[in-house]
Amino acid sequence: LDPALDATELDEPTDAANADEYGSADDAAAAPAAKAAPVDREGNGPHDSSEVDTTDDGRLDLGALRIRGVAGMELRLEVDEAADQVVGATAVIGDSAVQLQAFAAPKTMGIWDEIRSEIAESILTQGGTADEVHGALGTELRTRMPSAGPDGRTVFAPARFAGVDGPRWFLRAVFSGRAAIDDEAAAPLLEVVRSVVVVRGDNAMAPREMLTLTLPVQPDAESDGDVDPEASEDADTTVHTDDLKPFERGPEITEVR
Repeated sequence: LDPALDATELDEPTDAANADEYGSADDAAAAPAAKAAPVDREGNGPHDSSEVDTTDDGRLDLGALRIRGVAGMELRLEVDEAADQVVGATAVIGDSAVQLQAFAAPKTMGIWDEIRSEIAESILTQGGTADEVHGALGTELRTRMPSAGPDGRTVFAPARFAGVDGPRWFLRAVFSGRAAIDDEAAAPLLEVVRSVVVVRGDNAMAPREMLTLTLPVQPDAESDGDVDPEASEDADTTVHTDDLKPFERGPEITEVR
C-alpha cells in the first residue's frame, strides 16, 4: 500500500463527549464488504481534462487538480516540507472538510476496489471500524478511527473515504468533521468534488504514483487595474489565492510521511 494512499491516524481532535456519539473500543465492528459499482462521471464529474474546457472557467489551477470554490469555502494546501512538494488540497466549509488527492492508474482497470479494501484493513488493524456503503460517488468507506480522549478513554473520530476511477487516474476524497456523518453538511463539499478536473498528463507513471500538485500562480494585481463587477459580486463563491496558507497543514485525514 502506497504511503500516500494509506489510512493512518486522524489528526482531528476528539473529546470525551464523542465517546458516546461514536462508541468505545469495545463497540468497534466491521460490516461485510460491498461490491463497488462504477461511478457515472458523464455530466456529473469529477472530470478528466479532455472532457471540459478549463480556460478561464474560474477553477484554481493546482497542476494535477483544478478546483472550483463554493460559497464560504477555504482551500488549504498540504505540503511535505521535507520533499518541498504539495501532497494534497483540502476544502473546508465550517466544521467540515474534504481532502483531495489524485494518483496514476492503469489504462485498463480501476484501483478503487483494491485501495478501499486496503484502507479498511489498515483501519481495522488499528481497532477502528470500516463500513462499505453506496454513496453519491459510488461505493464509499465510512470509518471510525480510534484515538485517546482527554480522560484516557478511547474515542472514535469519523472519516468518509470516497474514490473515483477515471481514465488513467484515480481521485480520492476524504470527508472529515461533520461531513463524515451528515449528508447535508457534506453536500457543498460533494459539489466541490464533482466539479474537480483531473489533469493526468501524458507522462508514463506507475500505478498509485501521486499526480503532481503545484502552488497556484499568484495573480499580478498591478497588471490589471480594472475590477470586473461580476467577479466582485461573486467574491464569496471563489477561492482567493490571498487566502491560501500553502505551508499550513489543514484538517488532514492521512499522515504525510
